[in-house]
Amino acid sequence: QVQLVESGGGLVQPGGSLRLSCVASGNGFNRYTAYWYRQAPGMKRDLVAAITSSGGAHYIDSVKGRFTISRDNANSTLILQMNSLKPEDTAVYYCNHGGLADPLGGFVFWGQGTQVTVSS
Repeated sequence: QVQLVESGGGLVQPGGSLRLSCVASGNGFNRYTAYWYRQAPGMKRDLVAAITSSGGAHYIDSVKGRFTISRDNANSTLILQMNSLKPEDTAVYYCNHGGLADPLGGFVFWGQGTQVTVSS
């Protein structure tokens, strides 16, 4: 059974930190590049960071130096360490991986996401 379970979101003040986790089951998570996306209110879902199966990491410019993506393949877990958070980081955060990719460039399944709110 395919599952993506995100957790770790919450309310944090600007400059604070959060650590998001995603546990993936089914579809061979360990073999694929994994991703964190986010969707702010009224906006489309956008890529934030990606990590290859061997650990090579990539980030969008706005989070470079503040966010760190990592993975624990033994436990099929994806992590996003978020530091120096800004109000514009407020969004629902989702994980996914290449084993769930569809032919049109999207994904066939999404988890419920975890809400991150950065506000004073």
